[in-house]
Amino acid sequence: MMRFLILGAGGLGGYFGGRLAQAGQDVSFLVRERRARQLARDGLKIVSPFHGDMALASPNCLSREQLAELTSPASHFDVVILGCKAYDLDDAMEAIAPAVGAHTTIVPLLNGIAHLERIAARFGRQKLLGAYCMISAAMDRHGQIQHYNDMHKLAFGELDGQPSARVDALTAAFSEARCEGVASTRIVAEMWQKWMLIASAASITCLMRAPLGVVMRAGGSQFASGILDECLAIAGQNGFHLPHDAVAYLRGILLDADSPVTASMYKDMEAGTQIEAEHLIGDLLQRRKESRGDSALLDMAWLHFNTYQIRRSSQAKA
Repeated sequence: MMRFLILGAGGLGGYFGGRLAQAGQDVSFLVRERRARQLARDGLKIVSPFHGDMALASPNCLSREQLAELTSPASHFDVVILGCKAYDLDDAMEAIAPAVGAHTTIVPLLNGIAHLERIAARFGRQKLLGAYCMISAAMDRHGQIQHYNDMHKLAFGELDGQPSARVDALTAAFSEARCEGVASTRIVAEMWQKWMLIASAASITCLMRAPLGVVMRAGGSQFASGILDECLAIAGQNGFHLPHDAVAYLRGILLDADSPVTASMYKDMEAGTQIEAEHLIGDLLQRRKESRGDSALLDMAWLHFNTYQIRRSSQAKA
């Protein structure tokens, strides 16, 4: 059995942490006071029409203050699963720091790749695995985790693609859980592939202010393909050339005329909240190695996101 610390108990942390706890793993959730009270009263509940519901009556919860008081080596965790927005990463790393010991493995579930260097700088590269998840889940107003489709995959692997004992141990821990915990020998390339999907979907749905399917029915397939092509070109310039089947898979998702999908950044903009533009689009453009004219659509998306952030900041000061 491994000791897991899960940052948060919302859509990501609540789902994967709940499935691990359901399988008998030693799981603790690092949560804020309000969520801790809710979990103490109602338990942790997952509603999944695809993979079965789950109810955990008394999840083990820790506050930031309680975790900070656990200073002995015995209090360190085997694995910390870190799911947060990129703009909250510095605070999240400070919060989990007391849980990280000499043999702790950090599994970050952020999109993009810029966070890898930031986590490595804080804790050391040897603590870090590459990782990503594919899931559509969110916490509803009652505190239950609603699982919206049949995907519930969490992939992880060594950054250099080599096998390791800790990857084997993590694979074993997930083997009894009612979700996919998959080891990968090409995790960074797969993280780039997901980044291409997220960056494209965010740019398309935020610029057009509509779900992917609506944009396609309005005649936006060439526009959407152009954004994906610009993302793929930057990936290729950085040594990550996606295979034809992977490109076809991404294009199929983005150009689906029946798709109700909007990017999470679209939802954040509609709600007027902070967005991950720097991490998802700004960092991508920073890695561009050819002329700016080759990514004009992404430049437009970046301008759009920056304009939103300036207006939001101005409104907050008014």
